[in-house]
Amino acid sequence: MERIKPRTLSGFMELLPASQAQMNAVLDALRRTYELYGFTAIDTPAVESAQILLAKGGGETEKQIYRFTKGDSDLALRFDLTVPLAKYVAMNYGQLTFPFRRYQIGKVYRGERAQRGRFREFYQADIDVIGDGELDIANDAEMPAVICQALRSLGIRRFCIRINNRKILNGLFALLGVGEQAAAVLGTVDKLEKIGREKVAAILTELGMTPEKAAELLDILASGDPMATLEALAGKNETLDAGLAELKAVTALLPGLGVPDEAWRVDLTIARGLDYYTGTVYETQLLDHPEVGSICSGGRYDDLAGYYTDKKLPGVGLSIGVTRLFYILQEQGLLSDELPTAPCDALVIPLGEELDYAVRCAAALRAGGVRTQVYTEKKKTKAKFAYADKLAVPYAVVVGESEREAGTVGLKDLRSGGQVTVSCQEAAALIRENLKEPVKPVKENET
Repeated sequence: MERIKPRTLSGFMELLPASQAQMNAVLDALRRTYELYGFTAIDTPAVESAQILLAKGGGETEKQIYRFTKGDSDLALRFDLTVPLAKYVAMNYGQLTFPFRRYQIGKVYRGERAQRGRFREFYQADIDVIGDGELDIANDAEMPAVICQALRSLGIRRFCIRINNRKILNGLFALLGVGEQAAAVLGTVDKLEKIGREKVAAILTELGMTPEKAAELLDILASGDPMATLEALAGKNETLDAGLAELKAVTALLPGLGVPDEAWRVDLTIARGLDYYTGTVYETQLLDHPEVGSICSGGRYDDLAGYYTDKKLPGVGLSIGVTRLFYILQEQGLLSDELPTAPCDALVIPLGEELDYAVRCAAALRAGGVRTQVYTEKKKTKAKFAYADKLAVPYAVVVGESEREAGTVGLKDLRSGGQVTVSCQEAAALIRENLKEPVKPVKENET
C-alpha cells in the first residue's frame, strides 16, 4: 500500500491538544461575554445555496467563496456569519422576538491567499442586534462596549476601536462629485492603510477624480480632528449630516457604557469594504500589532434581509476574527502560561489489579464535579506518573490493595508533591477547593 504523506492544507489551522485547550478558553471567554450582554446563541449551516450567500455579498466576495455543485444544487461554504443570519431571521421572523439579539461562533471559509495571520478556514465570533422595521442608534453604541469587554475578558488591554459612519463617506463623495464611481472610491479608501496615500490617490484619479479633488478627500479623511472637520462641512449635504448626527449619538453614549477614552477614536478612513454596511462601522486594532490589521470589525446594515423578505430588518453587529487573534497571541508568546491545558483534573492510577476499584473511584470523583481519567494501561508505576506529568494533570489519585480495603484513595498533588489519604468524596472536595480560579487566556501585563 502506497503511503500518503500527511499534510494540512495551506490556510487551515490545526492545533495540538494543549493549544486547542487554549483556543477553547478563548472561545469560552467570548461566549461568557456575549451572554453577559443578553445575546442568545444560534447556529447556521456551513453550506448554503450559493444564491443565498451571493444575494448581497457580490463583488470581491464572489471571487473568494468556495463554490461547488452537488447534483443540480449550486452550493457554497459560508464566507461570514452575517449573510446566513439575514436568511435565518427572514425565515424565522414569526418565531423570533425583536429586537433579536444573537451570537454565533463558528468557522467560515474564504478562498483568498493564505498569509501570516490570514486563513482560509477560521473562527468568527459574531454578535448582532436585528430590529423589526427600525433599530435605535443606541444599539450601535453598545457594540464598542461589547468589544471592549470581550477583549478585556481575554486579558487584552492595548487596543483601539476605530469608529466611522458610511453615510459620512457617501456624503463626502457626493460633495466632491464622485457620482457613479462611489462604490469603487469607497473600496479604494478602504485600502488606504494597506497601500498608502500615494497609491490611493493614483487609483482615485484613474476612477475619474481630479488630482485636486482626490487630495481634498484624502486631507479630510486624514484630519487630526475629524469631528471639527465634519462640523465645518455640516449643512452642505443631507447624507453627511445624517451620518454626523449618528456618529455623535454613538460616541456620546460610550463613556456611560464603560468604554474608556483611550480605547476608541473616530477615524474617517474606516470604510469596511463589504457592500451591505450602511451606517456606523467599526474596526479594532491591537496597538502593539497594527501590522495584522483589524481583529474585530462590523457595522450597521439597514436592509441586509431585503433579498429574502419584504420586511425591513435593520441590524448592527460585529465579528471577532478568533483564529487570526489566536494566531497572533500564540506567535507572540502572549498566551498565559497559567492557562490549564490538562485534559483532566485528576488521573486515577491503579496499582496492581485494582482496576475495578479505580473505575468506581473515578465515577465518585466525576459525581463530585472533578474531571477525571483512569489510567488503564499495564505499565510500571513510574510510567503512569510520567504520563500525568507530561499532560500537566494537577492530581493523581492512587489506589492499591490497602486503599481498596480501607475504602480510601491516596490523593497526590503533583505540583507540590504533597499526599494525603482520604475518601473519594473528600478527594473530590479537596481537588475542587485547591484548583486555581480560571485565568484569562492572555498575559495581562503584556497586552
